[in-house]
Amino acid sequence: VRCDADALLADLAGVDGAAAAPKEPEPRIVPRSDYEDDSVARGSAAASYPGSVARYGRFELVLAGPSHGNPFTDVELSATFTQGDAAVTCGGFYDGDGRHVVRFLPLAEGEWRFVTTSTARSLDGIEGTVVVGAAAGHGPVRVDGRPGASYHFAHADGTRHVPLGTTCYAWTHQPEHLQRATLATLAAAPFTKLRLCVFPKSYLFNTNDPDRYPYERAADGSFDHTRFDPDYWRHLEGRIDDLAALGIEADLILFHAYDRWGFSAMSAAADDRYVAYSVRRLQAFPNVWWALANEYDLVWSKTTDDWERIAGVVGANDPVGHLTSIHN
Repeated sequence: VRCDADALLADLAGVDGAAAAPKEPEPRIVPRSDYEDDSVARGSAAASYPGSVARYGRFELVLAGPSHGNPFTDVELSATFTQGDAAVTCGGFYDGDGRHVVRFLPLAEGEWRFVTTSTARSLDGIEGTVVVGAAAGHGPVRVDGRPGASYHFAHADGTRHVPLGTTCYAWTHQPEHLQRATLATLAAAPFTKLRLCVFPKSYLFNTNDPDRYPYERAADGSFDHTRFDPDYWRHLEGRIDDLAALGIEADLILFHAYDRWGFSAMSAAADDRYVAYSVRRLQAFPNVWWALANEYDLVWSKTTDDWERIAGVVGANDPVGHLTSIHN
C-alpha cells in the first residue's frame, strides 16, 4: 500500500486547530535593573512564611512588593536555600496584587536558611530560616535507579509507585460541577496518575470556552502573553492538590495542537516565559510531572529544536527534577 504523504498532510491540515502558522520572532524581554530606584531600601519588602514545614511539604515565601509596570516581566526573583553543603535555588513568580512568591519543596529534614536575589531592590537580600520536620507523604516520583530494583518508579522515600494512568485533558476547564463530579469518580477509581492540559482544548467533546485562561486579556480582547492571570493558576493549583489528596500524580501537558486560541503558535519568547512561569509556580507540588506536549508532532509551529529548548527551560526552573516526557 502506497502512502501519499502530501495527501495525508493535506487531510491533517483540515483537523480543527491542528495546524497553526508560527508568529514573527518576538524580542525577549529582559527584567529591568532600574525597576526600583536607589530611594528604595534593599530588602525592605515585608516577608511572610512559615517557620516550619514537613519534608515533601510546600514551603512558600510571600513578599509584599512592588506592582508598578509589569512585574511579570520587569522583575526577576529567586531564593537560594542552603543546608550544610547543599544548595537549592528556586525561581520566584509574580502572583498579582503586589505578591511575589518563591516556593521550595524540601527533600531533607533539618534547618534550611534562605536568601533572596532580585532585580527589584525591595525584594533583594531577604533572609530567613525554615525548619523541615518529618515527612508528609512520600515525595515526588522518580525513576527507581536502585541496583536490583524490581519496579520502574518509586517516590523520593523509596516507596514503590505503579503508574496506572488516565486522561482528563480539559477537566480543569469545565464548569465547576463537572470538575467536582470528576473528583468523585476518581476517588472511587484505581488510577494513580492523571494527564491534564494547562491550556484549554478545542476538539470534539471539548468545544466550550472555559471560565478562566492562563493569561489576562488585552484591551482588544486578545490574550496578553506578558501577563498571566493569577486566578487561573490558583484554580489549577487547587485541582493539583485535590489530586494529591486522592494519591494521584498530575501529569501536566504544557502544549497541544487542539487549539483555537493561538496558544500552540506563540513566539519562542512567549513559550519560554509561559514554561518558566508554569514550572516556577508548580515545581514545589510533589505530585507534578511534566509532559512537554501531547502529540507534539501535530504542533506544526514548533521544531525538534524548539522542543529541546523548551525542555531546557523546564530543567532550568525545576530544582526538584520532576519526571519529564513528550508524547508523539
